[in-house]
Amino acid sequence: MISKEILMKGFQKNPEKFWKVSLFDELGFERKRCKNCGKFFWSLSEEEICGDSSCRSYEFIGSKIKDLTFLETWKEIEKFFVGKNHHPLKRYPVICRWFPLYFTVAGIVNFCRLVDDRLDFEFPTNPSILAQPCLRFNDLPNTGLNSKSYSCFFMVQQTSLFDGKEGYWKDECINLDFELLTKVFGIDKEKIFFIEDVWLGPNAFGPSLEFHSQGLELGNAVFTQFEISNSSYGELDKKVIDMGAGLERFCWIVRGSLTSYDAVFENIIKKIGAPEIDDDLKKYFKLCGRINIDENKDLDSALRSIAGQINADLRKLKQKLEKLQAFYSVLDHSRALLFALADGGIPSNVAGGYNLRVILRRALNFLKKAKIELSLSDLIFMHSKDLKEFLPEMDEGRIEEILKIEESRYLQSKERSKRIVESYLKEGRIPSEEELIKLYDSNGITPEEFKEAGLDIEIPPNFYSKIVERHMREKEKKEEFLFDISNLKPTKLLFYEDPNILKFKAKVVKVFQNFVVLDQTAFYPTSGGQLCDKGFIDGIKVLDVKKVGNVVIHQLEKPLEEGKVVECEVDKERREILKRHHSATHVINYCARKVLGKHVWQYGSEKDVDKARLDITHFEKLEEWEEREIERLANEIVEKDLEVKIEFLERGEAERKYGFYIYQGGPAKEKILRIVSIGEEHEACGGLHCNSTKEIGPILILKSKRIADGIVRIEFCSGDVALNYLKESEKILEEVSKILNCKEEDVPNAVKKLFERWKKKMKEVKKLSR
Repeated sequence: MISKEILMKGFQKNPEKFWKVSLFDELGFERKRCKNCGKFFWSLSEEEICGDSSCRSYEFIGSKIKDLTFLETWKEIEKFFVGKNHHPLKRYPVICRWFPLYFTVAGIVNFCRLVDDRLDFEFPTNPSILAQPCLRFNDLPNTGLNSKSYSCFFMVQQTSLFDGKEGYWKDECINLDFELLTKVFGIDKEKIFFIEDVWLGPNAFGPSLEFHSQGLELGNAVFTQFEISNSSYGELDKKVIDMGAGLERFCWIVRGSLTSYDAVFENIIKKIGAPEIDDDLKKYFKLCGRINIDENKDLDSALRSIAGQINADLRKLKQKLEKLQAFYSVLDHSRALLFALADGGIPSNVAGGYNLRVILRRALNFLKKAKIELSLSDLIFMHSKDLKEFLPEMDEGRIEEILKIEESRYLQSKERSKRIVESYLKEGRIPSEEELIKLYDSNGITPEEFKEAGLDIEIPPNFYSKIVERHMREKEKKEEFLFDISNLKPTKLLFYEDPNILKFKAKVVKVFQNFVVLDQTAFYPTSGGQLCDKGFIDGIKVLDVKKVGNVVIHQLEKPLEEGKVVECEVDKERREILKRHHSATHVINYCARKVLGKHVWQYGSEKDVDKARLDITHFEKLEEWEEREIERLANEIVEKDLEVKIEFLERGEAERKYGFYIYQGGPAKEKILRIVSIGEEHEACGGLHCNSTKEIGPILILKSKRIADGIVRIEFCSGDVALNYLKESEKILEEVSKILNCKEEDVPNAVKKLFERWKKKMKEVKKLSR
């Protein structure tokens, strides 16, 4: 098993091969080992301590190089790289739809794709530069305390794909970064340190050089050079330059402000008023880079050490920092929420929405602590004005609505929390760390609420890091099969070659009890929410069909003989119903987005013969008029008789042509995508469909319900199934009207009167029974 530690030891046996670049020779950089932390670094300075914040204070504070705003800092960087023949790219969404992460956690994620289950890089241009807003929630305890941590930060992403002909490699990368630091931002070359490190990904790795100055890491140039295959590795044909730098940190170091937050959020701080910062805090912020709860699990020890160095009272210092952390954190969290909500994220108790709710509720708490007399939405829209260049299209009304609903739910949860906390107080019981996590997960109770209520509780410094780590990545469900099929050839899929093939011959290539593998099949396996075809193989009933890897497995009522050529027939009626329901799913998904907003995204679906269901992301249950409007628009599309168009496109071309909305069913694992288009709705989809919307037939929404916070389920049917449902409903209505002796249109009133009479009788019965 390859680990980062093993790679580091191996690379350090030959540091000149992996880390030394031409710039080091040209200018005379020397390799040294830090006397403090033990890391190896390259510098022009004679000092024997590296530039990391664990070894140095923030030495640049109070020394302004340039008076640049946050956006002006980016413009300088963009101008420099565009002048060096880099293509400027627009930002990607912070909600990651193309890779199995909930959020865009780094600039390089924009270019990460899957081929089968392996990481692959796909770049729209080469080389490129962009400023990518990123969301990370593992650093929440440090935000506001160490002056460099954010839940939302902008990564300067410099990328090059190098194949020996196009792009560039290590030497050019470090030359460019060094020129940016020294010539564009005027940083003294004697104060620049390159620290050796390695990067290890899912199936690739390489050396990296972090560049630091005066106690601040500004960026990290990763040289993705090797790929992992099984237990061995080899050099990549196309190597990747992945340099990620913190835009906030560049802005901070050139301005020399006390904290990075003062530089980045300068405009907002001017409007709402700067917090009070005394001499102790000024001294603290020069040393606070040492605060990193991931590395120093004991926050008290780190604070005690700093308090000792600046001769400050620890208790008073902690009180001052608590207010200041609340002030800076709410500025950060509100910016994170701006991008997340603008890009279609919804706070909830499922998937990535869980983490958005965590920071939203933290922000509401911090507003109160910091005594900021503005609403959360006020702060969010202040950010949007400052960052409008990165938010060309934003539905402010929808964001405002989501925030109001979330704040209302938060206040309701506070009432519930109060009762639970009081029960602990009465019993004199101290919740364990695991109990605290469960209480937060199930009831939204924060550890701070116990402390505020007077319970002597020790809040784990990494509490919020632990809870958000559970919700950072999609949990992949892999189709498993009890038997070994690794040596079998891929099954030929006849339903893609000609979807009208329902009768065919095939050879039985493998039998596992009642499970049969054919050399070719027209039976569609359960996939993408569409349930499988059924029918007969050699007269034996097909019970289930699944696809494991590239092999289709048919479960039969009884076994077949291996090697036999068999006659197969797909149940036509079932196939047609499933096709209609699948095409109707695409139509309803599109119509729901039109009626409810761009935040609507498919969360899951199932297409069966009696009905289908579509789970969508939405912040509250549907009103009756919303159901009816979605249904009306869907049937309009059916009546237009639009072509259901199927085309095969390279993944990058499909993304550029149709956007990331194509990934309604989750990230694709193929380089060539099968795109199903119905009017303006385009999805990467492997399912079977009608030829036109007219074939879908009438679409009938049966009901909708909220199945979780942020998830709404729409149940519906189409075609003959919908017509039969309407006929059955009419029949029931007719029978009820006869029983109630009224006209069909008067049934609701008659039922209401009957119910009122029943309630009255029940009250009389209760009186008599006393």
